[in-house]
Amino acid sequence: MEQNRACLLRTLSPAYAGREGELTAVLQYVYQSILLDGCGKEKEAKTILKIAVEEMRHLEKIGSILVSLGVPPVFTACPPYPVAYYSAANVDYVRQIAQMLESDIRAERCAIAGYDRVLRVVTDGEIRAAIEGIRADEVRHLEIFEQMRRELCDQPPRQDPRA
Repeated sequence: MEQNRACLLRTLSPAYAGREGELTAVLQYVYQSILLDGCGKEKEAKTILKIAVEEMRHLEKIGSILVSLGVPPVFTACPPYPVAYYSAANVDYVRQIAQMLESDIRAERCAIAGYDRVLRVVTDGEIRAAIEGIRADEVRHLEIFEQMRRELCDQPPRQDPRA
């Protein structure tokens, strides 16, 4: 049991406050929401802010799982060790909409892959259900960002002037 707990902690902890974890997602999406709102993209800003709130709920759920496993929810990629504290340098501070969305799509794909790794090692049914729920949210976020990219960034097909 202790070996499985240690394996679960090593696999789950980066999703909490690692470079590409939930804390980074919260901060990055709030940053982007503010920028987008400031440049007249209110609808997109609200959508991204809603995703940030969902990521905050993921952060809370993972923190609660860490506590249930006997470790404090320290903002580090390797709790319970108070080393390598979280850094806001993990946030991708790009300002162009296309680059923001590419960054978000990469982040969501990374999150999905990370949760797939967690699901391969988790044996507790309650923890598994929580992670499956978070993963499903990440899949939905990915779809939202891909749709947003299509709407905002894809160029419509050029018309052949001879047609």
